[in-house]
Amino acid sequence: MFSNVMADCRVFVVSEFYYCVECFFFFFFFFFFFFFFRAALFGRFRSWLGDVLGVELEPTVDISCAKYEHTDVLLCHDDELEGRRAAFILYLVPPWQSSDGGSLDLYSTDSRYLSYLFTRSVFGFVTLSTGLVSEVLSQDKCRLSLSGWFHGPSLERPPRFKEPSILKHPHLPRDETVLLEWVNPLYLDISYQEQIQNEFEDNSEIQLKDFLKVAALWVTSASSACVSVCWELLRSEAFFLLLSNFTGLRLHYLCPADEEDEDRDTKDDKEEGEVAGTSAESSPVCCGEVRRWSHGGYTLLHDAEAAQAEYALDLILPFGCADWEAEFGGFTCYVANEEDEELLTVYPEDNSLALVYRDKETLKFVKHVNHKSSQVDSSTCREFYDFSFVYYE
Repeated sequence: MFSNVMADCRVFVVSEFYYCVECFFFFFFFFFFFFFFRAALFGRFRSWLGDVLGVELEPTVDISCAKYEHTDVLLCHDDELEGRRAAFILYLVPPWQSSDGGSLDLYSTDSRYLSYLFTRSVFGFVTLSTGLVSEVLSQDKCRLSLSGWFHGPSLERPPRFKEPSILKHPHLPRDETVLLEWVNPLYLDISYQEQIQNEFEDNSEIQLKDFLKVAALWVTSASSACVSVCWELLRSEAFFLLLSNFTGLRLHYLCPADEEDEDRDTKDDKEEGEVAGTSAESSPVCCGEVRRWSHGGYTLLHDAEAAQAEYALDLILPFGCADWEAEFGGFTCYVANEEDEELLTVYPEDNSLALVYRDKETLKFVKHVNHKSSQVDSSTCREFYDFSFVYYE
């Protein structure tokens, strides 16, 4: 028995030795390659590229490595930073087909579109364009690349496009009849509303399951008539009052305000009044949309959102996602402004009303719906819908 143990130990030590040797040669090769690649970029090639561009490029060059595997994607963005003049990408990939995904897609401001596969290196110049790396669809290939930037005199930029302000609307004059017809009676009970409000005030978020009692109608027929009725419900005066009872926010004149709310609103109204040159009096308003989510869908964070952020109550009410899984994407992430910290994730759950209160430093986005959402049953397009509303006191 002792000899068997020793034999196992020898096998283990030998295998570990060969593994260490393999790692050593891999890293040696990588750093050897990287050193000469870097030297080539910093030397004659940079001088040649500067002559082609007609500018004097700086001696510093940015280099980074990126690894994309199954379902990885780089969403639409621009690379306009001070001093960037020319980009490069060197692909270190096995034989690659368009069906493997992961292409570099570039979009110009005049709607032209270019797509690059990884059979060669790619060089580009900084222009008024956006780009993305499409989702990697291959399950057994890795998209590995070295990329970076040459720097030089900055290009003059035109003013950035300003997103138009979202239209906000007051409530519709509808009484509690619309609540009695649509909302689960459990949530119309006053004592249960108090429990919901206590939990919401502790956590600033809550999910109310089986919220509508006619959800089956939406699942079987997402008709325009059904959408219109839901839309009317979520904008009704009765629903504004119901949300006030759920959250304690002043979304209706019948809801009393506490001292903290009054102090905050007085300060905000004063600041808004100073900017507008008038006294600001606010009344509850909302804005909303109906969204369809399927493979490739997502939303982005951008500078305009951070600049226009307000205290607000978010409402998300999904339908048709009974078999939706978290790994598909399509969930809503809340993050702190200018930070990587994820504060909250709201996963789509059929007929579950999600309420989230956010301040001016909290932003949100919807995670990219990836290829896994269509792999379970490729014969049909897996998708779901949701109502996304924002309410302001």
